[in-house]
Amino acid sequence: MNAQLKPRPTILIVDDTPDNIMLLSRLLKDRYNTKVATNGSTALQIARGAPELDLILLDVMMPGVDGYETCRQLKADPVTADIPVIFLTAKNQIEDEAMGLTMGAVDYLTKPISPPILFARVATQLTLRSARRQLEDQNDNLERLVEERTRQLVLMQDATIMAMASMAETRDNETGNHIRRTQNYVRTLALELRAHPRFARELSDEAIALLYKSAPLHDIGKVGVPDRILLKPGRLDRDEFEIMKLHTVYGRDTIQLVEKHLGGSNSFLKYAREIAYSHQEKWDGSGYPDNLQGEAIPLSARLMAVADVYDALISRRVYKPPFSHAEALDIMRKGRATHFDPDILDAFLRIEQRFAAIAAEFNDEAEA
Repeated sequence: MNAQLKPRPTILIVDDTPDNIMLLSRLLKDRYNTKVATNGSTALQIARGAPELDLILLDVMMPGVDGYETCRQLKADPVTADIPVIFLTAKNQIEDEAMGLTMGAVDYLTKPISPPILFARVATQLTLRSARRQLEDQNDNLERLVEERTRQLVLMQDATIMAMASMAETRDNETGNHIRRTQNYVRTLALELRAHPRFARELSDEAIALLYKSAPLHDIGKVGVPDRILLKPGRLDRDEFEIMKLHTVYGRDTIQLVEKHLGGSNSFLKYAREIAYSHQEKWDGSGYPDNLQGEAIPLSARLMAVADVYDALISRRVYKPPFSHAEALDIMRKGRATHFDPDILDAFLRIEQRFAAIAAEFNDEAEA
């Protein structure tokens, strides 16, 4: 099969002297496609049309729009800015050449034109432009490849997170929809709070996206809790509850092992570790595992506390039937400034219907 021939470069010749146009056209026609214009205005119209030009040979001294102004307009227009311009002129002063280069020209040929020099200069600029285009294409291809690899990595990360989280939830007789509900609660609550002066600095778009991703790992530590405690249908006794409380420590330790393996942490793992370890802390310091109080509790964990408690209240568990949405709200109101950060709970109460909508969308009966 014959290789597909590359199209010949197209050169626009701009000169107000017909003899000069005829000479340049005759010299170039065997190697290149040529277009001609006798003034700057026509040259600009041709350059902005299709197909794209590869090079412009531009006379400086023309009536009306001269070569300098034509070049200036070409370089100011994104459509034509990349087309290389070689000035043609009878002027041979250094100042004239400097002015042309300042306007954006890539070269400067003096009249009368020497054919060997013309061919050499034209070929050089066309080669340079072709190389620039190839480099731009390579960069575009590299960017697309990086974007695709990044997309694949994110998908793999998300799948791994959901698999790890689902493993913990399955052992607890909870469903994957609990994961979906809580992560959507957290994101919705964070979006509501982002304009609040206490939280605006921490709740950037990136932070909210990472909170959404890390929220499913809040109970990953439950894999370390024995079934006899995790699945007990009745109330836990004191010793059993102490063992249950360790799920926060197990979750933190698991994520710390990942951080150690990676040689450091990142924002995603930081949020996941905070949520797993501190989501059972309470605003008044009566929670666990460290009895943290107030803003000593990470914001990520305070958000998760509201999301997790709401979902636990409205969901069926082995030890209780589900509460209605209204009953859950009544219970949570009583936890304002004791269990929950008061500003976060107030935000939750403002958007409680959005929580109800999320619960309905990801209800357990809808799980595949």
